[in-house]
Amino acid sequence: MSRGILLKQQPSLHIFNTPCYCSGDMEIVRTILPYVQIILSILLVAAILLQQRGSSIGGAFGGDNFSATFHKRRGAELFLHKFSIVTAILFVASTFLSLIV
Repeated sequence: MSRGILLKQQPSLHIFNTPCYCSGDMEIVRTILPYVQIILSILLVAAILLQQRGSSIGGAFGGDNFSATFHKRRGAELFLHKFSIVTAILFVASTFLSLIV
């Protein structure tokens, strides 16, 4: 390396094998995004597991289970339902963002 020659930034390869000259802001997003995805995935799994079951095991063996079919969500159950939808949308958006970045 001689004096006076500036070294150019080497591009990192993008997912589509195109050069990506990433700025400092993109590097921050690239380092934070996996942690955001881990947190969103844990929240999504917890929200899904905390929801009540819609049908009992009797419905699988031919039992009458019409009372569980027509059920209106209220209170905490409605909150968990909406929370799981929003968390799933955010998780999918973060996954697509990780493909782009």
